[in-house]
Amino acid sequence: MKALLYKQLRLVCHPMTPVFCLFGIMVIIPNYPYTVIFFYVTLGLFFSFLNMREQKDLYYTALLPVPKRDAVKAGCLFTALIELTSLVLLAPCCLLAARLQPGKDNLVGLDPNLALLAAGFLIYALFNAVFLPSFYKNGYKVGVAFVKATIPMALLMLVMEALPHIPGLTWLDDMDAATQLRLLPVLIGGILIYTGCTLLTFRAAVGAYEKVDM
Repeated sequence: MKALLYKQLRLVCHPMTPVFCLFGIMVIIPNYPYTVIFFYVTLGLFFSFLNMREQKDLYYTALLPVPKRDAVKAGCLFTALIELTSLVLLAPCCLLAARLQPGKDNLVGLDPNLALLAAGFLIYALFNAVFLPSFYKNGYKVGVAFVKATIPMALLMLVMEALPHIPGLTWLDDMDAATQLRLLPVLIGGILIYTGCTLLTFRAAVGAYEKVDM
């Protein structure tokens, strides 16, 4: 499995994919929809899976003495690695934004706090649940899979950005330490949902890919 994941990183990963992981720095932009950061990361994943198709990586992997299940697992692990890397890099950017702009209040939606990180886990979970099974259903229609995943993901992004504007939920925008402690269970819940959805998505993708005649 290490060899397959290494292959994904060296041969399949598009050069822009790790660059998009650095877009967490966008949280220093005043009054901006920060969930767009997660869209850019998924766009990087789209480029990588498109690269996989153009290089006929799935056909190459099918010739290797590995089961189809491992090929899907490598793709899912690669996806999760990119997403988690973006979130890990986003965390210090959020701290930097709070330091550079004390009392920061994003008029558009979520502020760079734990609620934004929790939203990232949920957005990625939804994207994966649609994109990966759809892609591995045929291993070729990357664009169709991406469009299918982007539509519900965009709707979820809108909902996440709208939450702080709902009376009674305005505290989601607060940046003080007490609110971050209050948001900690929300973040943990997001992590658990992401983990559970990733496992279920992997099973669904394997089931779809097993039916593909390479």
